[in-house]
Order: sequence, then C-alpha cells, then structure tokens
Amino acid sequence: MDAQLQAVVDKVQITECTARLARGEDRRDAGLIRSCWWPDATYDYGVQNGSFEEYLAWVVPGADAIKNTQHVLGQSHIELNGDAAKAETHVISYHRVDMGAGDQDTCIGARYLDTFEKRDGEWRVANRVMLYDWFSDLGDAFDWSQGVMGMPFTAEHYSGRAKDDFSERFFD
Repeated sequence: MDAQLQAVVDKVQITECTARLARGEDRRDAGLIRSCWWPDATYDYGVQNGSFEEYLAWVVPGADAIKNTQHVLGQSHIELNGDAAKAETHVISYHRVDMGAGDQDTCIGARYLDTFEKRDGEWRVANRVMLYDWFSDLGDAFDWSQGVMGMPFTAEHYSGRAKDDFSERFFD
C-alpha cells in the first residue's frame, strides 16, 4: 500500500479506536473497552493510575456515585512512527454524580494523550494520560427521564442509557 494511503488508514483506525473506547466507557461495556487497550497497557488519569486491569476494574461497573456519563470527542492530533503513534484528543465529559448530596451534573474539559501500538495489524492504546483543562459543576441535576423542556417523551427508549439503551438495539 502507498505510504500516504497507509498513513490515512492508520489514522482512521486510531480515531475509530478512540471513539469505540468512549462508547465503551459510557456504557461500562468491558468487552468494548477491552477491544481498545493492549492487555499490558497502563494509564494515568491523575486521580487514578495503574495497569489496564486496574483501569477496567475502576471503570466497569463504574463508581456507584456516577450514574451517567457522556464523552464527546473533539479533534485529534495524531503522529505516526511506524507501528507506534501518539495522539492528543480533546474530550468534554459529562457526569451525573451523587456524592451524598443528591444528583449533580458536572462537565470536564480535558485531553487524552494516548500512545498507540499496532500489533498484528491492529491499533490499540498502550498508554493513556488524561490532562484536565477545566471543570464545571452545573449544580442540581434535573430529572429529564420523562421528557425535556416541559414536553413528554413519545416512547420509553428516549430515557437515555440508564434504562435499556436504545442504541444497543439500533446497532444489533
């Protein structure tokens, strides 16, 4: 394959891995998350760090205090070096948390610094460092499970991931 075309394919595969990982984290899906990390990978999220298995035990099933998350990925800067790559991906993550005072909505702006390795033709995370740029406490959470902006939902599948995530059936 032409070197420039191979670089494009590699960058697309790295971007897809990053998106698949965010999807797995939002759903606390161990299989999906596992498909994105090498077994010998390491991580450092500032508040937690260690081996991939320690990361997985932390994320799945997830903290009881964190009832819902959504990771929105921004631009990625990817630098390839043979079967290794470094990527910086911007992320805004929403979290509904209860630290004992009721549900609060929070939002974090951050960047993932990922080291990827390509093994047997597959790109996965070998190491991740998360850098935090900002944090916002949005205050008391609103119960939107029955509707939004004063309007009721027309079907049960609109109530989000906490209750039978409709997108799982959509992709089956």
